[in-house]
Amino acid sequence: MLNGIRVVEIEGLGPGPFAAMLLADLGADVITIHRKGGAVTPGMPERSLLDRGKRSIALDLKDTSDLETAKALIASADALIEGFRPGVMEKLGLGPDVCLSMNPKLVYGRMTGWGQDSPLSDTSGHDLNYIAMSGALWYASAPGQPPQTPATLVGDIGGGAMYLVTGILAGLLNAQKTGQGTVVDAAIYDGSAHMMNLLMSLRQTGNLSEARGQSLLDGPHWSRAYSCADGGFVSVQCLEPKFYEQFLQLMGLNDDAEFQQQYDPKLWPSLTDRLATLFASQPRNHWADLFQGTDACVAPVLNPMEARDHQMNAARDTWQEIDGTLQAAAAPRFSTANWTAKPSPARGEHSEDILAELSSGQKPQAR
Repeated sequence: MLNGIRVVEIEGLGPGPFAAMLLADLGADVITIHRKGGAVTPGMPERSLLDRGKRSIALDLKDTSDLETAKALIASADALIEGFRPGVMEKLGLGPDVCLSMNPKLVYGRMTGWGQDSPLSDTSGHDLNYIAMSGALWYASAPGQPPQTPATLVGDIGGGAMYLVTGILAGLLNAQKTGQGTVVDAAIYDGSAHMMNLLMSLRQTGNLSEARGQSLLDGPHWSRAYSCADGGFVSVQCLEPKFYEQFLQLMGLNDDAEFQQQYDPKLWPSLTDRLATLFASQPRNHWADLFQGTDACVAPVLNPMEARDHQMNAARDTWQEIDGTLQAAAAPRFSTANWTAKPSPARGEHSEDILAELSSGQKPQAR
C-alpha cells in the first residue's frame, strides 16, 4: 500500500524501529542508517525482527563524508524517523530546519517519551514511567495490587509507535496535497493518554471511578482473568446482558439471584470470589472447550507459542515461524495486497548498493 514511499530511519531503540517496521510491512522502502562499527544493543539479535523488510546502510554521522551521505538520503526521502533525545539531531546537523530546507515535503517523525518540549524532555524514562504519569497505567491490575501492564504494549508500541505512524501517514497525505512537509512530535506520554479517551468516555456516564476496582471494566466479576486448576488462565468479559446471560447458563448460574444482579458493584467482590473458586476447579482447556463458539465472551489466555498452534491461527496465519523466529504477520490486511515476510538485513548490508545509487543520481530503489 505504501509502494513508492521512502522512509529514512536513524537507528534507535524500541518504538522508532517498530514504527519503521510497520511502514516497511505496508510496503514502504525503509532505509535504516545503522551506526558504523556500532555494537548490537545488548539483548538484541544481529538481525533484528524489527528490521524486517528494511535496507541497511552503515554510517558514522559524526564523519563529514558520511553526514553528507545521510543528507543525500534524507533529501530523497518522503519521511524520516528519529528517536533521540531532543536536540541530538540538531547537534548532528540533521535537525528539522536543515532537513526541511533540503526537502520541503519531508515528514520529519520524532519519537520521544516526554515530547520535544516539556519539563521532562531532557530526562530519561521508559515505557512504564511514561504511562504511569500519563494516567494510562492506573486501571491495570486488581485493587490493592501494583499496576502492571504487558511490557511495552501500552507505552512504546500503543502510545508511541502507532501514533508516530499515524502522524507520518497524515503528514504524507498533507504533503501530497500542499507540497509542504511537517514535523511529527510523537510523545509516548501524549499517545498513551490519548488512548485513555475510550475509558474517559465512561466517566461521562458515571461508569469510571477514580478508585481502582470500582469501574465498569476493571471491577466486575465478569471482566477479569481467572486461574484454573492446571495453572492456566481464562479471560472473561461479558459486558452486555445478553452475553452475560449465556455465560451464566454455561456456568450453571442462571438461577442464582446474586449473579442476576450483573451491575451491582456491592456484589462484585463476593461474586468474583465465587467465580474464582469455580474456575479453579477445572483445567483451562475444560473451560476453553465449554465456551468455544459461544457468545459468552470467554477465551483462554495463551502464550505466543500456544497462540501459534491454536485453531484460530490455523485460519488467520497471524503467528509465523520464519527462519527460526516466531513473529506476527503484518496488520492490518488489505483486499488488494498480500503480505509476505521479508528478511532482516545485517548491519550495513546494503551500503554499497545505496551508495552506488546515490553516486549515479538515482533514487535508491527497494529490493
